[in-house]
Amino acid sequence: MASLSVKPGQRFTLPDWQNNSLLISADAEQQRYNSHHIRQEGRALRNETGNQARWDEHNTQTHLKDRIASVDRWRETLARLLTDINLEIDALTKVKESAENAIQAKNLCLDVAIECLTFRESRRDIDVVRDPVEEELLREVKVIEKTKKELQQRVNDAFKQLCLLKEARQQLSCDHRHKVETLELDRQCMAFNVTSGNISFKVNPTRIPDGTTALREWELNNQCNKERAEAEMRASVDLRGAITLSIAQTNNELDAQRIATEFALRKRIRDMEAALSELRWQEQNTLEEIAEMEEEIRQLEEDLRKRTLDLKVAHTRLETRTYRPHIELCRDQAQYGLTDEVQQLEGTIRALQQKRTESQDALDALYRQLHRIQTDIGYKTNSLQLDNKCMDTRRKLVVPVEKFEPDVDAVNRTRNLPRNSQLELA
Repeated sequence: MASLSVKPGQRFTLPDWQNNSLLISADAEQQRYNSHHIRQEGRALRNETGNQARWDEHNTQTHLKDRIASVDRWRETLARLLTDINLEIDALTKVKESAENAIQAKNLCLDVAIECLTFRESRRDIDVVRDPVEEELLREVKVIEKTKKELQQRVNDAFKQLCLLKEARQQLSCDHRHKVETLELDRQCMAFNVTSGNISFKVNPTRIPDGTTALREWELNNQCNKERAEAEMRASVDLRGAITLSIAQTNNELDAQRIATEFALRKRIRDMEAALSELRWQEQNTLEEIAEMEEEIRQLEEDLRKRTLDLKVAHTRLETRTYRPHIELCRDQAQYGLTDEVQQLEGTIRALQQKRTESQDALDALYRQLHRIQTDIGYKTNSLQLDNKCMDTRRKLVVPVEKFEPDVDAVNRTRNLPRNSQLELA
């Protein structure tokens, strides 16, 4: 007999089945409601985050543009300062070389002055005097040494200032190079977008790298570099003016001293020529007087010879008359006349001999004076030759010390420095 097969398990009632259907419907509606709410929230979130992302992107782009503009303005300022400082270094270098050339030119003047002093050491005897020429030459040596020392100090100052300018230029160049690199990086950042092929996630991109500075510190550093460069350039301009003035002043001092020395030398040569002319005139007169004195002595000796012969005749007459016989040996007028003649001749001979001695002494004195005159002529001829040799030597300086004309303007720069010490940032 067949039996009824019953599926094992729990059996639900119809109300359970109905309740289950209602529950499923209610759950479905709730889930759809929840899903709709979530979708609405998601859409709002997408709109909000999209807008926020676009705004953040726009804000980032704006900040990058502002930053690029700010860095670029500083880059332009640094580039202009680099150009100015390079021009200033070139200008100061030229002025420094001019000062060195001026020092070198002073060596010729010093050599000439020392050579003239050496020449004049060969003067002899009474001509070795401390005359105005020697005083001016010694003063010229002192002036040259003083001007060389002053110019050398200016050259040293220029060297130190060039070092400071180059340090400032190095700092500007380094800062300029960093800003160029920064501009490249920021412009690269501006070019990035979602379609760029080289974007990726990075490890801890929000970290603060070592050495990061604050914006205020960055601005102060830029301003400090700018002000330092401008200060060094202003100091260099002042120094160039001082060097140019020193070169002109030392040239003028040396030129004035050269003129004074050559004036004293020409005056001394004129005085020496006048003294030499006077000595030669005295020599000529002395020679003429010697010739006249020698002629006078010759005539005195001739007269003395004649009077001696006359005396011999008188002596012979007197001696001969002593042989008169007896009463004829009387002192007659002839005897008295011969006696007077002998006495007169003897006095005349003594006077002539005395005069001859005096004349010979005078002649000897004239010869001694002539020797003294000729010796002094030799001294003065030697001194005149030495002074003329000094003048010939000083013809090396015949062109007056040239007035210094700098190759660059020592007061106004080729490019004016920025008037504003503060850089205005937009």
